[in-house]
Amino acid sequence: MKNFKQLAKNVIQIEQQAISELIQYIDDGFELACKLMFHCKGRIIVIGMGKSGHIGGKIAATLASTGTPSFFVHPGEASHGDLGMVTSDDVVLTISNSGETNEVLAIIPVLKRIGAKLIAMTGNPESTLAKLADTHVCIQVSKEACPLGLAPTSSTTATLVMGDALAVALLNARGFTADDFALSHPGGSLGKRLLLRLEDIMHTGENLPAVSSDALIKDALVEMSLKGLGMTAIIDADNKLIGLFTDGDLRRILDDQVDIHQDKITTVMTRSPTVASAEMLAAEAIKIMEDKKINGLIIVDSHNSPIGAMNMQNLLKSGVL
Repeated sequence: MKNFKQLAKNVIQIEQQAISELIQYIDDGFELACKLMFHCKGRIIVIGMGKSGHIGGKIAATLASTGTPSFFVHPGEASHGDLGMVTSDDVVLTISNSGETNEVLAIIPVLKRIGAKLIAMTGNPESTLAKLADTHVCIQVSKEACPLGLAPTSSTTATLVMGDALAVALLNARGFTADDFALSHPGGSLGKRLLLRLEDIMHTGENLPAVSSDALIKDALVEMSLKGLGMTAIIDADNKLIGLFTDGDLRRILDDQVDIHQDKITTVMTRSPTVASAEMLAAEAIKIMEDKKINGLIIVDSHNSPIGAMNMQNLLKSGVL
Protein backbone atom coordinates (compact mmCIF):
# COMPACT_ATOMS: atom_id res chain seq x y z
CA MET A 1 0.00 0.00 0.00
CA LYS A 2 1.32 3.42 -0.96
CA ASN A 3 1.91 5.96 1.78
CA PHE A 4 -0.60 8.55 0.57
CA LYS A 5 0.19 11.00 3.35
CA GLN A 6 3.90 11.02 2.55
CA LEU A 7 3.23 11.38 -1.17
CA ALA A 8 1.00 14.36 -0.48
CA LYS A 9 3.64 15.94 1.75
CA ASN A 10 6.21 15.50 -1.02
CA VAL A 11 3.96 17.36 -3.46
CA ILE A 12 3.49 20.24 -1.05
CA GLN A 13 7.22 20.47 -0.32
CA ILE A 14 8.08 20.53 -4.03
CA GLU A 15 5.50 23.22 -4.73
CA GLN A 16 6.64 25.26 -1.71
CA GLN A 17 10.13 25.19 -3.16
CA ALA A 18 8.81 26.29 -6.54
CA ILE A 19 7.06 29.25 -4.96
CA SER A 20 10.14 30.29 -2.96
CA GLU A 21 12.20 30.26 -6.16
CA LEU A 22 9.90 32.86 -7.71
CA ILE A 23 11.47 35.62 -5.62
CA GLN A 24 14.45 35.76 -7.97
CA TYR A 25 12.11 36.54 -10.88
CA ILE A 26 10.70 39.70 -9.33
CA ASP A 27 13.01 41.67 -11.58
CA ASP A 28 12.98 44.49 -14.13
CA GLY A 29 10.75 42.40 -16.38
CA PHE A 30 8.19 42.06 -13.62
CA GLU A 31 8.36 45.79 -12.87
CA LEU A 32 7.85 46.69 -16.55
CA ALA A 33 4.87 44.33 -16.68
CA CYS A 34 3.34 46.15 -13.71
CA LYS A 35 3.95 49.53 -15.34
CA LEU A 36 2.39 48.44 -18.63
CA MET A 37 -0.69 47.17 -16.80
CA PHE A 38 -0.89 50.17 -14.49
CA HIS A 39 -0.83 52.66 -17.38
CA CYS A 40 -3.06 50.57 -19.62
CA LYS A 41 -5.93 52.71 -20.98
CA GLY A 42 -7.91 49.68 -22.07
CA ARG A 43 -8.21 46.23 -20.55
CA ILE A 44 -5.79 43.50 -19.52
CA ILE A 45 -6.51 40.50 -21.73
CA VAL A 46 -5.21 37.19 -20.43
CA ILE A 47 -4.55 34.38 -22.92
CA GLY A 48 -3.46 30.81 -22.21
CA MET A 49 -4.02 27.27 -23.45
CA GLY A 50 -4.84 24.13 -21.44
CA LYS A 51 -3.88 24.29 -17.77
CA SER A 52 -2.28 27.70 -18.37
CA GLY A 53 -5.66 28.84 -19.63
CA HIS A 54 -7.41 27.68 -16.46
CA ILE A 55 -4.86 29.56 -14.37
CA GLY A 56 -5.17 32.54 -16.71
CA GLY A 57 -8.90 32.69 -16.11
CA LYS A 58 -8.30 32.94 -12.38
CA ILE A 59 -5.62 35.62 -12.83
CA ALA A 60 -7.98 37.66 -15.00
CA ALA A 61 -10.71 37.34 -12.38
CA THR A 62 -8.34 38.41 -9.60
CA LEU A 63 -7.15 41.43 -11.59
CA ALA A 64 -10.73 42.46 -12.37
CA SER A 65 -11.85 42.20 -8.75
CA THR A 66 -8.91 44.23 -7.45
CA GLY A 67 -9.18 47.31 -9.64
CA THR A 68 -7.54 46.25 -12.92
CA PRO A 69 -10.22 45.66 -15.58
CA SER A 70 -9.42 42.31 -17.18
CA PHE A 71 -10.91 39.30 -18.94
CA PHE A 72 -9.75 35.95 -20.29
CA VAL A 73 -9.73 34.98 -23.99
CA HIS A 74 -9.14 31.42 -25.16
CA PRO A 75 -6.44 31.42 -27.88
CA GLY A 76 -8.43 29.02 -30.04
CA GLU A 77 -11.48 31.27 -29.93
CA ALA A 78 -9.22 34.28 -30.48
CA SER A 79 -8.19 32.84 -33.85
CA HIS A 80 -11.84 32.57 -34.83
CA GLY A 81 -13.17 36.02 -34.09
CA ASP A 82 -12.50 36.85 -30.44
CA LEU A 83 -9.44 38.91 -31.34
CA GLY A 84 -12.00 41.54 -32.24
CA MET A 85 -12.15 42.24 -28.50
CA VAL A 86 -8.54 43.46 -28.49
CA THR A 87 -7.66 47.09 -29.18
CA SER A 88 -4.44 49.07 -29.33
CA ASP A 89 -5.19 50.41 -25.83
CA ASP A 90 -5.09 46.93 -24.31
CA VAL A 91 -2.29 44.96 -22.71
CA VAL A 92 -2.21 41.24 -23.46
CA LEU A 93 -0.82 38.85 -20.84
CA THR A 94 0.06 35.56 -22.56
CA ILE A 95 0.76 32.48 -20.43
CA SER A 96 2.68 29.44 -21.64
CA ASN A 97 5.06 27.41 -19.50
CA SER A 98 7.10 26.34 -22.52
CA GLY A 99 6.71 29.62 -24.35
CA GLU A 100 6.13 27.58 -27.51
CA THR A 101 2.38 26.91 -27.40
CA ASN A 102 1.25 26.91 -31.02
CA GLU A 103 -2.23 28.30 -30.39
CA VAL A 104 -0.75 31.27 -28.53
CA LEU A 105 2.10 31.92 -30.97
CA ALA A 106 -0.36 31.86 -33.88
CA ILE A 107 -2.09 35.05 -32.71
CA ILE A 108 1.03 37.04 -31.73
CA PRO A 109 1.49 38.62 -35.20
CA VAL A 110 -2.10 39.87 -35.14
CA LEU A 111 -1.71 41.28 -31.61
CA LYS A 112 1.40 43.14 -32.71
CA ARG A 113 -0.36 44.47 -35.78
CA ILE A 114 -3.23 45.71 -33.60
CA GLY A 115 -0.68 47.54 -31.49
CA ALA A 116 -1.47 46.00 -28.10
CA LYS A 117 1.39 45.71 -25.62
CA LEU A 118 2.43 42.14 -24.94
CA ILE A 119 3.54 40.53 -21.65
CA ALA A 120 4.77 36.95 -21.75
CA MET A 121 4.63 34.78 -18.66
CA THR A 122 6.68 31.64 -19.33
CA GLY A 123 9.08 29.19 -17.75
CA ASN A 124 11.64 29.73 -20.54
CA PRO A 125 13.20 33.20 -20.99
CA GLU A 126 14.71 32.05 -24.29
CA SER A 127 11.40 30.87 -25.75
CA THR A 128 9.79 32.32 -28.87
CA LEU A 129 6.98 33.89 -26.86
CA ALA A 130 9.37 35.52 -24.37
CA LYS A 131 11.44 37.04 -27.20
CA LEU A 132 8.40 38.41 -29.04
CA ALA A 133 6.92 40.11 -25.98
CA ASP A 134 7.48 43.66 -24.75
CA THR A 135 8.48 42.19 -21.40
CA HIS A 136 8.86 38.74 -19.88
CA VAL A 137 7.83 37.48 -16.44
CA CYS A 138 9.60 34.24 -15.58
CA ILE A 139 7.75 31.40 -13.83
CA GLN A 140 10.43 28.74 -14.20
CA VAL A 141 10.37 25.88 -11.68
CA SER A 142 13.02 23.26 -10.85
CA LYS A 143 10.66 20.33 -11.13
CA GLU A 144 7.01 19.41 -11.36
CA ALA A 145 5.41 17.76 -8.35
CA CYS A 146 4.14 15.05 -10.69
CA PRO A 147 6.61 12.12 -10.31
CA LEU A 148 6.55 11.66 -14.09
CA GLY A 149 7.50 15.28 -14.57
CA LEU A 150 4.64 15.62 -17.04
CA ALA A 151 1.44 16.91 -15.42
CA PRO A 152 1.57 20.69 -14.81
CA THR A 153 1.67 21.00 -11.02
CA SER A 154 4.49 23.15 -9.63
CA SER A 155 4.46 25.23 -12.81
CA THR A 156 0.75 26.04 -12.59
CA THR A 157 1.08 26.85 -8.89
CA ALA A 158 3.99 29.19 -9.66
CA THR A 159 1.96 30.85 -12.42
CA LEU A 160 -0.96 31.42 -10.08
CA VAL A 161 1.27 32.91 -7.39
CA MET A 162 3.00 35.20 -9.90
CA GLY A 163 -0.42 36.32 -11.12
CA ASP A 164 -1.37 37.16 -7.54
CA ALA A 165 1.88 39.10 -7.18
CA LEU A 166 1.00 41.20 -10.23
CA ALA A 167 -2.57 41.79 -9.04
CA VAL A 168 -1.63 42.80 -5.50
CA ALA A 169 1.21 45.03 -6.68
CA LEU A 170 -1.27 46.84 -8.93
CA LEU A 171 -3.89 46.95 -6.18
CA ASN A 172 -1.51 48.81 -3.91
CA ALA A 173 -0.30 51.11 -6.68
CA ARG A 174 -3.89 52.12 -7.46
CA GLY A 175 -4.74 52.80 -3.82
CA PHE A 176 -7.52 50.21 -4.07
CA THR A 177 -9.66 50.20 -0.89
CA ALA A 178 -12.03 47.84 0.89
CA ASP A 179 -14.94 49.94 -0.40
CA ASP A 180 -13.65 49.52 -3.96
CA PHE A 181 -13.44 45.78 -3.40
CA ALA A 182 -17.00 45.67 -2.09
CA LEU A 183 -18.32 47.42 -5.19
CA SER A 184 -17.12 44.51 -7.31
CA HIS A 185 -18.46 41.91 -4.84
CA PRO A 186 -22.00 43.12 -4.00
CA GLY A 187 -23.47 39.62 -4.01
CA GLY A 188 -21.17 38.07 -1.42
CA SER A 189 -21.30 38.28 2.36
CA LEU A 190 -18.11 40.35 2.36
CA GLY A 191 -19.66 42.85 -0.06
CA LYS A 192 -22.73 43.15 2.13
CA ARG A 193 -20.61 43.80 5.20
CA LEU A 194 -18.73 46.53 3.37
CA LEU A 195 -21.65 48.10 1.53
CA LEU A 196 -24.90 47.58 3.43
CA ARG A 197 -25.93 50.56 5.54
CA LEU A 198 -28.65 50.87 8.15
CA GLU A 199 -30.73 53.05 5.82
CA ASP A 200 -31.01 49.99 3.56
CA ILE A 201 -32.63 47.76 6.19
CA MET A 202 -34.17 49.95 8.91
CA HIS A 203 -37.90 50.20 9.62
CA THR A 204 -39.20 53.68 8.81
CA GLY A 205 -42.42 55.70 8.70
CA GLU A 206 -45.42 53.84 10.08
CA ASN A 207 -43.24 50.82 10.82
CA LEU A 208 -41.06 52.81 13.24
CA PRO A 209 -42.12 52.04 16.84
CA ALA A 210 -42.52 55.28 18.81
CA VAL A 211 -44.74 56.68 21.55
CA SER A 212 -44.94 60.13 23.12
CA SER A 213 -43.60 60.98 26.55
CA ASP A 214 -47.21 61.17 27.82
CA ALA A 215 -47.89 57.55 26.88
CA LEU A 216 -48.64 54.95 29.53
CA ILE A 217 -46.65 51.74 29.81
CA LYS A 218 -49.56 49.79 28.35
CA ASP A 219 -49.53 52.08 25.29
CA ALA A 220 -45.85 51.35 24.76
CA LEU A 221 -46.51 47.60 25.02
CA VAL A 222 -49.23 47.86 22.38
CA GLU A 223 -46.85 49.77 20.09
CA MET A 224 -44.13 47.18 20.58
CA SER A 225 -46.55 44.37 19.74
CA LEU A 226 -47.80 46.13 16.61
CA LYS A 227 -44.33 46.95 15.23
CA GLY A 228 -42.71 43.66 16.20
CA LEU A 229 -39.19 44.92 16.92
CA GLY A 230 -39.17 44.25 20.64
CA MET A 231 -38.72 47.93 21.49
CA THR A 232 -40.17 51.39 21.09
CA ALA A 233 -38.70 54.88 21.05
CA ILE A 234 -40.06 57.53 23.39
CA ILE A 235 -40.21 61.04 21.92
CA ASP A 236 -41.00 64.48 23.31
CA ALA A 237 -43.28 67.15 21.85
CA ASP A 238 -40.53 68.21 19.42
CA ASN A 239 -40.10 64.65 18.10
CA LYS A 240 -36.74 64.29 19.85
CA LEU A 241 -35.68 60.94 21.25
CA ILE A 242 -35.69 60.96 25.05
CA GLY A 243 -35.69 57.26 25.81
CA LEU A 244 -36.16 53.65 24.79
CA PHE A 245 -38.25 50.80 26.15
CA THR A 246 -37.48 47.17 25.22
CA ASP A 247 -38.60 43.62 25.97
CA GLY A 248 -35.68 43.44 28.37
CA ASP A 249 -36.96 46.50 30.26
CA LEU A 250 -40.38 44.86 30.51
CA ARG A 251 -38.90 41.75 32.11
CA ARG A 252 -36.99 43.90 34.58
CA ILE A 253 -40.05 45.81 35.79
CA LEU A 254 -42.28 42.75 36.26
CA ASP A 255 -41.06 42.32 39.85
CA ASP A 256 -41.44 46.04 40.61
CA GLN A 257 -44.60 47.65 41.90
CA VAL A 258 -45.52 49.10 38.51
CA ASP A 259 -49.03 49.66 37.19
CA ILE A 260 -48.88 49.43 33.40
CA HIS A 261 -52.36 51.00 33.18
CA GLN A 262 -51.47 54.04 35.31
CA ASP A 263 -47.73 54.68 35.16
CA LYS A 264 -46.14 56.62 32.32
CA ILE A 265 -43.53 55.05 30.11
CA THR A 266 -41.06 57.78 31.11
CA THR A 267 -40.83 56.29 34.61
CA VAL A 268 -39.37 53.00 33.36
CA MET A 269 -37.71 53.84 30.04
CA THR A 270 -33.97 53.74 29.45
CA ARG A 271 -32.72 57.30 29.15
CA SER A 272 -29.96 58.28 26.71
CA PRO A 273 -30.10 54.99 24.79
CA THR A 274 -27.47 53.93 22.26
CA VAL A 275 -28.38 55.27 18.82
CA ALA A 276 -27.05 55.07 15.28
CA SER A 277 -27.08 57.06 12.05
CA ALA A 278 -28.67 55.95 8.80
CA GLU A 279 -25.25 56.07 7.07
CA MET A 280 -23.67 53.64 9.51
CA LEU A 281 -22.51 50.33 8.02
CA ALA A 282 -24.56 47.36 9.14
CA ALA A 283 -21.29 45.70 10.17
CA GLU A 284 -20.58 48.62 12.53
CA ALA A 285 -24.05 48.28 14.03
CA ILE A 286 -23.39 44.60 14.72
CA LYS A 287 -20.22 45.48 16.64
CA ILE A 288 -22.05 48.11 18.72
CA MET A 289 -24.91 45.77 19.54
CA GLU A 290 -22.55 42.96 20.51
CA ASP A 291 -20.43 45.26 22.69
CA LYS A 292 -23.47 46.81 24.39
CA LYS A 293 -25.30 43.47 24.58
CA ILE A 294 -28.43 44.96 23.04
CA ASN A 295 -30.78 43.55 20.42
CA GLY A 296 -31.83 46.70 18.57
CA LEU A 297 -31.01 50.29 17.69
CA ILE A 298 -32.94 53.45 17.06
CA ILE A 299 -31.61 55.42 14.11
CA VAL A 300 -31.75 59.20 14.53
CA ASP A 301 -31.06 62.21 12.32
CA SER A 302 -28.78 65.16 13.07
CA HIS A 303 -31.50 66.66 15.31
CA ASN A 304 -31.81 63.49 17.41
CA SER A 305 -35.22 62.72 15.90
CA PRO A 306 -35.94 59.01 15.30
CA ILE A 307 -36.06 58.13 11.60
CA GLY A 308 -35.70 54.36 11.79
CA ALA A 309 -35.28 51.26 13.91
CA MET A 310 -33.72 47.85 13.43
CA ASN A 311 -32.82 44.71 15.35
CA MET A 312 -30.65 41.62 15.01
CA GLN A 313 -33.42 39.89 13.06
CA ASN A 314 -33.09 42.51 10.31
CA LEU A 315 -29.35 41.87 10.12
CA LEU A 316 -29.90 38.13 9.88
CA LYS A 317 -32.39 38.55 7.05
CA SER A 318 -30.04 40.92 5.20
CA GLY A 319 -27.30 38.27 5.15
CA VAL A 320 -24.73 40.37 7.01
CA LEU A 321 -24.57 37.92 9.90
